Amino acid sequence: MPSVKLFFTFLMPGILFSLLSTAQTNKVSFIIMNSDAIINVDSDIFAAGNMNNWNPSDSNYRFKKKSDRYELVLDLLPGLKEFKITRGSWGTVETKLDGQPISNRSFFLKKDTVINLTIKQWQDSFKSPEKVHTASKNVQVLDTAFNIPQLNRKRRIWVYLLPDYQTSGKKYPVVYMHDGQNLFDAFTSGYGEWNIDETMDSLASENKVMAIIVGIDHGDQHRLTEYNPYSNSRFGKGRGQEYVEFLAKTLKPYIDQKFRTKKSGKHTAIAGSSMGGLISMYAVAKYPRVFGKAGIFSPSFWLAPEIYTYISQSNIHKSKIYFLAGEQESREMVPDMKKMYDQLVSQGLNKKYMHFKTAADGKHSEWFWHREFPEFYNWISK
Repeated sequence: MPSVKLFFTFLMPGILFSLLSTAQTNKVSFIIMNSDAIINVDSDIFAAGNMNNWNPSDSNYRFKKKSDRYELVLDLLPGLKEFKITRGSWGTVETKLDGQPISNRSFFLKKDTVINLTIKQWQDSFKSPEKVHTASKNVQVLDTAFNIPQLNRKRRIWVYLLPDYQTSGKKYPVVYMHDGQNLFDAFTSGYGEWNIDETMDSLASENKVMAIIVGIDHGDQHRLTEYNPYSNSRFGKGRGQEYVEFLAKTLKPYIDQKFRTKKSGKHTAIAGSSMGGLISMYAVAKYPRVFGKAGIFSPSFWLAPEIYTYISQSNIHKSKIYFLAGEQESREMVPDMKKMYDQLVSQGLNKKYMHFKTAADGKHSEWFWHREFPEFYNWISK
């Protein structure tokens, strides 16, 4: 009889994790047959995927070496599985024969399954391409160590200014965005960038309503707790309340003083993906007069179910909220987001203030959020 397990997973930008409730599992046998790439391997081999937080060295996902193959047997919950094979780090992940990255391996689990694999080559067998800066001239680093008194930490802050900012004399709306490393510059991004600067430059050339974009770097190992208002038994004490207070009471006043901004909530938005979507939802409810608009991209509501109760007690009846998720993300992503949308409707938030969108090809990835950003921005600008 299939075993029963509870899996907790989490999503970094571009990396899919899921929280699945207790359910029957199926047995999956991963078999790597001998090939030139593994005959002389002297290190352990692992599977890393959405079933184990994409951990490249998870001891529970270590293959056992047999005489003619490597084998890993797991009991997994049903659903879409994505994974790659590593030798313990992302610097040693499998690649194509010429060293080019491979797409995530995937299969849909609904019964006991055998997955036969052949490894072509490993990334550390090739010289890594040199990363280059891609931020446009309209992006500046405001501070590499901006003080966050609420957390007693420091953080890099990015600012995108319009091409005509220096000469227009105008005041502009502002969009505050999380995971600043991944917004403007491929050099600092971990999994690809949103290309926010190129997108805004393009919108400027089309004479669209423009805004200042402020990017706040995530806190690396603190990201999970800073973007969560609630404590979690696995990840620790939530510091999202302090982080959002920093945005509302420290960073925004500073930005309003330093730049020509439209200061009211109706001209101020907050946006982010994954955990950034969760904390943006919290921020627009916690400070509706500060953040009158929100972009909720692929929100990790599963990690903080308390958010539904908090939103039910909030007063965001005039906030504009844009919801987006991909149907190729975890199986609870779209239902969780729809639950939040329906709850807001039942609380009396007029549907004209909300935009709910799912994309059949959408994955938990920067390329997806980059593609959808212009629609989000044009919608909140109306």
